[in-house]
Amino acid sequence: MGDVNSILTEAEARHLMRRAGFGASPKELAKLAKRGLTRGQLVDGLLKFKTKPLKVGKKDGLDDVYDRWLELMLKTKTPLLEKLVLFWHDHFATANAKVQNTRRMAQQNALLRTMAKGDFGQFLKRINKDPAVMEFLDTLRNNAKTPNENYARELMELFSLGVVDEAGQPNYAQEDIVQIARAFSGWRLDDDGNAVFRESRHDFNADHPERGPKVIFKSHGMFGAEGVDLAGSGEGAQEIDAVIDAILRHRDSAGRSTVGRRITRHLFDYFAWDSPSTALVDELLDASGFATTWNIGALVKTILVHDAFYETAVPVHLGGTKKSVKWPVDFVVGTLRLLRVAPKRRKWLGLAIPDRDSLRGYLDDMGQRLFDPPSVFGWDWEAAWISSATLLARCGFVRDVAAARAKGKQGFHPEKLVPLTLQTPDDIIDAASNVLGIRDQLSPSDREVLQDYLTDGGAVATLDLTDAEVRNRKLHGLFALLMESPAYQLH
Repeated sequence: MGDVNSILTEAEARHLMRRAGFGASPKELAKLAKRGLTRGQLVDGLLKFKTKPLKVGKKDGLDDVYDRWLELMLKTKTPLLEKLVLFWHDHFATANAKVQNTRRMAQQNALLRTMAKGDFGQFLKRINKDPAVMEFLDTLRNNAKTPNENYARELMELFSLGVVDEAGQPNYAQEDIVQIARAFSGWRLDDDGNAVFRESRHDFNADHPERGPKVIFKSHGMFGAEGVDLAGSGEGAQEIDAVIDAILRHRDSAGRSTVGRRITRHLFDYFAWDSPSTALVDELLDASGFATTWNIGALVKTILVHDAFYETAVPVHLGGTKKSVKWPVDFVVGTLRLLRVAPKRRKWLGLAIPDRDSLRGYLDDMGQRLFDPPSVFGWDWEAAWISSATLLARCGFVRDVAAARAKGKQGFHPEKLVPLTLQTPDDIIDAASNVLGIRDQLSPSDREVLQDYLTDGGAVATLDLTDAEVRNRKLHGLFALLMESPAYQLH
C-alpha cells in the first residue's frame, strides 16, 4: 500500500507521466529516478503550472487556433495543464458547429486554462457567462416571455449534479429546470462580445405572478420542503450566482455532496479507470476536501497519489484489468513527442505524409475534432474510441509517421532513439518499447511476434542497425508494430 509519501517506482513514474501528461522519454524517467521523488512531490511539480493562453491572430480561423493548440501540446513543458484543459473541454462541451465564432471558442479555451486547477464553484459561475456557452446552449435566446430551458437543464445534468445520484435517485425535477431557466433570462452579449445583463429581458416575479416565485429543490437536495428561493437576495443579475451556490450545497439521497461525488468520479474516470466504486469516490472526496474547498488541484493530486490510480499500471498479461483507451489527441500528440517528431504548424507535410495537410485530418478520422465535440455530452470515451474505422485510422497514422523520413525534427529518426550497437532482437525490442513506455506492458506472445518479424521467422539471429537498409526495413517497421499493439493503444 502506498500514499502521498511513497517513493515512486520506475513503473509508477512512467504511468503517472503517461496519464498526467503525454508520456516521458527514458532519459526523463532516469532523471526522475535519480531524484527519488515521492508520489506527492512529482504531482506537486506537475500541478505547479501557470496559465499559458493560446496566441490568436486577428485573422486566424478556427483551424489556425486548433493547430496552435496542437503545437502547444506538442511543445509544452506543463503537460498536466493541457490534459486538464482537454478534460474541461469535454466536460463543458461546446461546438463551433453552432457557435460559429473563432474568437469565442478561443476565449473559452483561455477560460478553461485559467480555471483548470482552481475553484470549481467559481469555474461554474464563469461558465455561466462564457460567450461560447451562452450561444451554444441558448442563453442568448432566453427571455422573460418564453424562458429557454436548454442551459438550465445541461447545467444540472452535465456540468454539476448529474441526472441521478450514486444510488440512482433523481437529483432534480422538471420544475427546477423551469425556475433556473427563469433566473438565467435576460443575459446577452454587448458589442464587444462580453456577457451583459438586460433587465428588459429578465423574468421578474412581479411581471409574471402566475408563475410564482423562483424556488428550486423543494423535493431534492435536502433543502427541506421550502427549497431555495433564488430571489432571496434580490432579483436580477445576481440570481445566476444564487443558482450555483444552491447547486454546490445540494446533497444526494445519502446526504453527501452531489456535485462533489460527481466531479470526483468524472476526474477519476479520466485519469485512472472507468466506474470506480462509490466507496472509492467517497474516500477520494473526503481526502481531498473538495466538497468544502472546491479546489480542483487538490482533488487531482488526491487521485494521482492514490493506490487505485496505479492499478492501471499493471500489465494485462500479469492480471491488470484497469485500463483506458487513449483519446485520439493523446495518441497523436504522445506519439510525436515520444518519437521526437516535431512537425511545424502550417508545414505538417514536413512529415512526408501523403494526402494530409494537417494533423487535424488524422484526428477527424480517429473520431475527435477539438472545438467541435459531437454534442453537449462531449465525446464517448473508452471502447467508443475504437471501431473498425477509427482503429484503421490509428494504424494509418502510425504507418505514416513511422515512414516519415524527412530531414530534421520533422522526420522520424529511430537511430537517434535506439543505440545502433544493439544486435539481438530481444535488446532491440527492449530499447524500442522502452522509448514508447510499454516495455513492461508487452506479453511473452507479443515479444514472440516482434522477434519473428525482426528475424524473418528465425532465419536471422542478429541485426546490423548501422546498415541504413536494415534500419529502414526493420527498425521503422518495429516501431510501427509496437504502436499498433494493444499495449500502446491503452493507458
